[in-house]
Amino acid sequence: MSAITMYSTHTCPFCVQAENLLQSKGLSVNKIWVDQNPDEFATMLKRSARRSVPQVFIGDRHLGGFNDLLVLEQSGQLSKWLADAQPSHS
Repeated sequence: MSAITMYSTHTCPFCVQAENLLQSKGLSVNKIWVDQNPDEFATMLKRSARRSVPQVFIGDRHLGGFNDLLVLEQSGQLSKWLADAQPSHS
């Protein structure tokens, strides 16, 4: 599976909710703390074109913030994208 990256801050309740949702699916999340590192904030801004946290990625695919993640989960799209991120076994 492609790595799941979440840009986050230490005081963001939506970041906690996003992480909990992903962990409930058995996924581990690589958190990048943008409140402690301005360079990482700049990278998040460049990758997502958004200033808010969380910003979640599967590999290079931007999923968005918590509300976006929740909509993807409720529509079934998140599971499809996660399955697509699995390496194929031939």
